[in-house]
Amino acid sequence: FFPPVIAVKVLLQPTFAQMPMSPFRIGSWLTPRRWLNLQEYQSKKLMQDSGVAVQRFYVANTASDALDAAKRLNANEIVLKAQILAGGRGKGVFDSGLKGGVHLTKDPAVVGDLASKMLGFNLRTKQTSEEGVKVKTVMVAEALDISRETYFAILMDRSYNGPVMVGSPQGGVDIEEVAASNPELIFKEVIDIFEGVRDDQALRMAANLGFKGALQRQAADQIKRLYDLFLKVDATQVEVNPFGETPEGQVVCFDAKINFDDNAEFRQKDVFAMDDMSESDPIETEAAKWGLKYIGMDGNIACFVNGAGLAMATCDIIDLHGGKPANFLDLGGGVQERQVYEAFKLLSADSKVEAILVNIFGGIVNCAIIANGITKACRELELKVPLVVRLEGTNVHEAKRILTESGLPITAAENLDDAAVKAVAAIKK
Repeated sequence: FFPPVIAVKVLLQPTFAQMPMSPFRIGSWLTPRRWLNLQEYQSKKLMQDSGVAVQRFYVANTASDALDAAKRLNANEIVLKAQILAGGRGKGVFDSGLKGGVHLTKDPAVVGDLASKMLGFNLRTKQTSEEGVKVKTVMVAEALDISRETYFAILMDRSYNGPVMVGSPQGGVDIEEVAASNPELIFKEVIDIFEGVRDDQALRMAANLGFKGALQRQAADQIKRLYDLFLKVDATQVEVNPFGETPEGQVVCFDAKINFDDNAEFRQKDVFAMDDMSESDPIETEAAKWGLKYIGMDGNIACFVNGAGLAMATCDIIDLHGGKPANFLDLGGGVQERQVYEAFKLLSADSKVEAILVNIFGGIVNCAIIANGITKACRELELKVPLVVRLEGTNVHEAKRILTESGLPITAAENLDDAAVKAVAAIKK
């Protein structure tokens, strides 16, 4: 039985399933989790292990290893790709001066020189910070010609309570544009979770994608293998774009993004062990260890909230009153005192923070637990910045008593507007 979908994250760019216009939107935000991030070569390895046709490739961490890999491939043309968790690599720029994180060459000897200008240098793309991301690994792969590109994905569709296949004969482009301009070119097949992908469904999808003759059966076989992978790794989405054919008559998955159900981590230990956290913000990574979600910003007022909607409202009202949020740290639902303590520890370690605003609306969250966590953190961490607290909801009277009797310099607020005014005023003082 396939697990329920909880949340997904796109590795490189928004996908068809997540666009507002899409009839296949999936996922709901139930718990603040750190989503699994895999590098391109890791996703390709998962596909390869499931019998899915991908380009031959090697991974290298040094320029000499990259050169050896290029020679071993013995391919007519080689593609060298910098491995970072960001899109737009092809148009990126390295601080070594090299332009482009993706390079094609027919000369294996060139690969070593190119890799030496990638490895150890920062690659800046439209999806990275100004500093870029340091490249530690490159993928050396066989470059195949593509005679035709299509789009194929398997994803969870809440309206059908299970997986669906989505495909289009127009691939290699933004599928959202195809769906908007030519919706008749989007094909869907609902998959029975107990029966799996039937032969007739796979063949029909392959035909709709424009594969003919022997290529149709080859594409259908790849579709079934992709579904096997989808089940095996507890994916919420497997998207292949382009799902193409070569002049030599091969059906190949040239690029893919796999999204995983994080709630299946307990049975996907090997997959989650590949999680690349080296590119993540250290504070975000530490917050995730305690079941917290942290988003950093450029201001000086830390926002300590429960729920993403309340976090955004808090940031907006701080800005309305002339302040700037430094971050927001979302407690989520079943919070405990230790999490509150660790949250304050993270916030107080941020040198930009000049005041902390706590805005908790207790429904599932017990305000008394929050209050106990706050007082413990203030005493043990010897909090130096002003602290404004607004609590409302479950057990709020007990929470206010705890804060009042603590004797700590905590400024109470009656509502969110009052809290924002007091937080901004505290910094001006």
